[in-house]
Amino acid sequence: MTTTTYSDDYLREILGAVRTIAMVGASPDWVRPSHFAMKYLQRKGYRVIPVNPRAAGTEILGEKVYASLADVPDRIDMVDVFRNSDAAGPITDDAIGCAKEKGITVIWMQLGVVNEAAAERARAAGLKVVMDRCPKIEYGRLFTELGWSGVNSGIISAKRPKARP
Repeated sequence: MTTTTYSDDYLREILGAVRTIAMVGASPDWVRPSHFAMKYLQRKGYRVIPVNPRAAGTEILGEKVYASLADVPDRIDMVDVFRNSDAAGPITDDAIGCAKEKGITVIWMQLGVVNEAAAERARAAGLKVVMDRCPKIEYGRLFTELGWSGVNSGIISAKRPKARP
């Protein structure tokens, strides 16, 4: 069973608590979704540290790029997985291995990225997990800053949720 349904309170709590995000799969190419998401999150006050072995040693949006989570010298609150579902497993394992040293508390897998086995390992290690969501879109939705981007994702709706009895 895949669990990709999260309460607004759960997502809001995560986005309100984290300050530093390691974005695994961040791209230096300005037209890539990861670049756009990184820029948006920086503008909302998050420090986003790019992790991309091919771009290691360069800079993306003013932040030094690291080859792996283990190479990041700073505290990391959340790991944002901007890779495919298969790659999410090893990335999650790396995050679990670094969690105590780096302070990692959240594994967030981007839209279309679902790896239930990795999520279970992360939960067993005491980490919070979000799959198949974009923190940029969720931030905009939850903090009333919804812009034109990400609206046609199937996650966001203009319909009011039905009241629960």
